[in-house]
Amino acid sequence: MNEFKRADVKIGMHVKVIMKEDQRTGKLTEGIIKDILTKSTNHPHGIKVRLETGEVGRVKEILE
Repeated sequence: MNEFKRADVKIGMHVKVIMKEDQRTGKLTEGIIKDILTKSTNHPHGIKVRLETGEVGRVKEILE
């Protein structure tokens, strides 16, 4: 899995994220970014975002 910088992640992008409760299994959740929650330029575990569904996770794949 790739590490993305905050500048790579934009509101409205179609992404796959890993939510905290799925970190052990590695299950990814697909969705559209509503908000970017990470304030720093990068993060070792991925940029934290809120999806339009309200779910919060760290970006692991960009689909667009």
